[in-house]
Amino acid sequence: MTDEAGRSAYDIDPELAEFAELMSSMPLVTDVQDARALILDFVGPFNAGIDVSGLDIDDRAIPGPPDAPDVTVRVYRPRGLAAPVPAVLKIHGGGFVTGSIDTEHGTDVELSRELGIIIVSVDYRLAPEHPFPAGLDDCYAALVWLHGEAEALDVDPARIAVKGGSAGGGLAAAVTLLARDRGGPPICFQYLTAPELDDRLETASMQQFIDTPVWNRPSAEQSWAWYLGNTPRDQVSHYAAPARADSLAGLPPAYVATMQFDPMRDEGILYALRLLQAGVPVELHSSPGTFHGSQVIADAAVTQRENTEMIVVLRRALDLG
Repeated sequence: MTDEAGRSAYDIDPELAEFAELMSSMPLVTDVQDARALILDFVGPFNAGIDVSGLDIDDRAIPGPPDAPDVTVRVYRPRGLAAPVPAVLKIHGGGFVTGSIDTEHGTDVELSRELGIIIVSVDYRLAPEHPFPAGLDDCYAALVWLHGEAEALDVDPARIAVKGGSAGGGLAAAVTLLARDRGGPPICFQYLTAPELDDRLETASMQQFIDTPVWNRPSAEQSWAWYLGNTPRDQVSHYAAPARADSLAGLPPAYVATMQFDPMRDEGILYALRLLQAGVPVELHSSPGTFHGSQVIADAAVTQRENTEMIVVLRRALDLG
């Protein structure tokens, strides 16, 4: 959205403005394969230069859900562990249709090294080839595997968290719901960044932000259509769209981060509020001047504050002293 002079109508942080303008000028990608190729082209050069010293990193095929293929996970493990450490089950974003364990490789390296913890990143099946519940089932299978292999991985099973951004945040929230309802492996914390939680698209921010950079209402409409497939909207499961859950009681403590100019801002805020109302400890932070995915601008002061906050929050939540 621009004003009469052609300037952005959104008060985006000046350090993010150039990237926002670039992304706003790009057409909506409606071909899944093109979108996946664009993301790989973007992250490839960054991943090639990442320092992975001090870590053992390996991809493993683990048992998938019943009657489904194995799931690939990438395990990040600091070398020289002397005792069991916490772990984070990491779920990448990408609107349920793009992304992979390569997408957030840099962040996973940083978290594992900085905190001295195990990261297990899930390469879940993507829509539209594999609509709900395939991706969620893969993520839950990874949680079960992580708990089952805790001793072999030097993981403290009492300190396993889930973390995800965008669609990954929605899947992380759904995994906690599944674990609660199935009496499954315990989760000590959920870290949700700009989570994609509500297919109904009725919040004020979703109604307002029809042309924001990176992600906007048309993006959300396409994402949910691909993820839900032919499911009638009045039959959508709360495991697909956690904002539909009747009760959020009994879920693990949460940190919810939202971006000011993100159509999914309000569903994240409302979810955090409902968690609080259900008696769940929650910390909520909304970063001014930001938009969906603006964290890729690593040199921006607001991104550096967000990353510092992430480390502080996870250190406390995982009882790392």
